[in-house]
Amino acid sequence: MTDVAAQPTADELAPPTPVIDREAARRAYDDDRAHVFHSWSAQGALTPMVVAAAQGCWLWDGEGNRYLDFSSQLVNTNIGHQHPAVVAAIQEQAGRLCTIAPQHANDVRSEAARLVTERAPQGLDHVFFTNGGAEAIENAVRMARLHTGRRKVLSRYRSYHGHTQAAIHLTGDPRRWPNDSGAEGVVHFVGPFLYRSQFHATTEAEESERALAHLAHVVEMEGPATIAAIVLETIPGTAGIMTPPPGYLAGVRELCDRHGILLILDEVMAGFGRTGEWFALDGIDGGVTPDLITFAKGVNSGYVPLGGVILSDAIHETFRERPYPGGLTYSGHPLACAAAVATIRAMEQEGIVDHARRIGQDVLGPGLRELAARHAVIGEVRGRGVFWALELVADRETREPLVPYNASGAAAKPMNDLVAACKRRGLLPFVNMNRLHVVPPCIVTEAEARLGLRLLDEALAEVFGG
Repeated sequence: MTDVAAQPTADELAPPTPVIDREAARRAYDDDRAHVFHSWSAQGALTPMVVAAAQGCWLWDGEGNRYLDFSSQLVNTNIGHQHPAVVAAIQEQAGRLCTIAPQHANDVRSEAARLVTERAPQGLDHVFFTNGGAEAIENAVRMARLHTGRRKVLSRYRSYHGHTQAAIHLTGDPRRWPNDSGAEGVVHFVGPFLYRSQFHATTEAEESERALAHLAHVVEMEGPATIAAIVLETIPGTAGIMTPPPGYLAGVRELCDRHGILLILDEVMAGFGRTGEWFALDGIDGGVTPDLITFAKGVNSGYVPLGGVILSDAIHETFRERPYPGGLTYSGHPLACAAAVATIRAMEQEGIVDHARRIGQDVLGPGLRELAARHAVIGEVRGRGVFWALELVADRETREPLVPYNASGAAAKPMNDLVAACKRRGLLPFVNMNRLHVVPPCIVTEAEARLGLRLLDEALAEVFGG
């Protein structure tokens, strides 16, 4: 690692510590435990951290402890916490027009739609706004089914698309299992992942070719004329940040075109600067144009809930005279759209997308690979921009995962120990199964990124030695 003595400390890099009302934080914790029902959790086992304040890439808990946010919360605060331009835009909009029904037009919704579609591939010129990513997937699938007159939808294992009815069925990770009724017309297939290749591939070219052959076989066996769409996270996020090998997305596009199947790319997590591109699809295979794009999270860093579907002109034309049978009370909510407009403008004016790309190329990528050289527990480093994963293994030769698939309780102890070691050092990590994801806000400075790497290095050494 770089000379530690020459690197700035957290005290030098973090904003001034805000005044923390510890008694209010204690009340917040007590009321949470008494009344709040948390997602994806056994309620009795929870001891949630009270977050009292946040600024930029930093946050403070109810005891005044400071953390460098290497999770971007749920990989959504792309422009960091409390960006002043976005906060001001929400405040200004609240003073002018807090809400309006979606059947009416308003200036910020129109402007948000224009800014989003300007960054999408040519020919995708219309936006249906939702409240988040899962609803975006629900509506994209509905549009695909109505446009094609077909019911079946294909998606990959190792994916996450949300927790509403169609979205959770499309999801390929274990969160689907207790929710899967097998009634949504969804068929799963194996996507490319060279490190754990299911196709006995040894190169990216082999993995791409064999994964495409597998998908083509699934399409053939399911009946191409029954399939409305193939749904893919452009780069799977919580499933492992697995950038598809060269030629794969282009091959899926060609397969879809051959059979009249629509291609839906899920950019909920990978979009809006996360990979160093406006959309992750821009940096893969020279840019692949899907029929529908879903987005959420980074479009306004989650300051007010917002998601959406970007429609191709052909799908928009389907509903020119035919009513679209779907809608949401808060579709294109003015406060959310004002936040999106301010976020996109800030990202453009401040060069945040290019900054995220440079941080990945110059700091996070090299730094994480250096960690892998120092710590045998790291089997693979993969990612781009500010979207990285460390594949943690019990044995580098066999590539046995550090913890079993979908581990919990005592089986997950090594990962839980690593999280605890990170938090003791003031680093807030993001982990899933046997992976630690390095996903700071797109605005993370070089010094903050290097500090995070140093804290992670220390945590890895404490838990696993070396």
